[in-house]
Amino acid sequence: MAKTTPGWKDLESYTIKGTTRLVRSGDSVLMRPTDSKKLPYVARIEKIEADHRSNVRVKIRWYYRPEESIGGRRQFHGAKELFLSDHFDVQSAHTIEGKCVVHSFPNYTKLENVGTDDYFYRFQYKAATGGFTPNSAFVYCKCQMPYNPDDFMVQCESCNDW
Repeated sequence: MAKTTPGWKDLESYTIKGTTRLVRSGDSVLMRPTDSKKLPYVARIEKIEADHRSNVRVKIRWYYRPEESIGGRRQFHGAKELFLSDHFDVQSAHTIEGKCVVHSFPNYTKLENVGTDDYFYRFQYKAATGGFTPNSAFVYCKCQMPYNPDDFMVQCESCNDW
């Protein structure tokens, strides 16, 4: 756990402004962008702190959308795909818009119904270098493209390949 800054105390949870929803360390949240025309940013809360004047801040780890990464969005990236980055930051808790769920790729592909606040990640992203871990993805298709959960796939009855 991150060290507490002098003058700040750790909080167990925070109620999102204007709602009754609680967030805790480890939760994924939607963060308000400065440009209201943009999609909300997605982050994972690492720590919640308050000062003596009840100012609340969150230490977060950013998720990147493919188009925010070096190399951009590719054909196999799902619409709800994110990359867990090594980019940490401190933000005012008032910029949290809502809560979301970021699933592992295998768990996401097993969801029967994907909600508006469901996302997934299969790669970790190094923001400074544009590198990924793992640096490749398992391919499912004869076209040698990684699986995109948004694309409908059909299994061949004779060779059982997808």
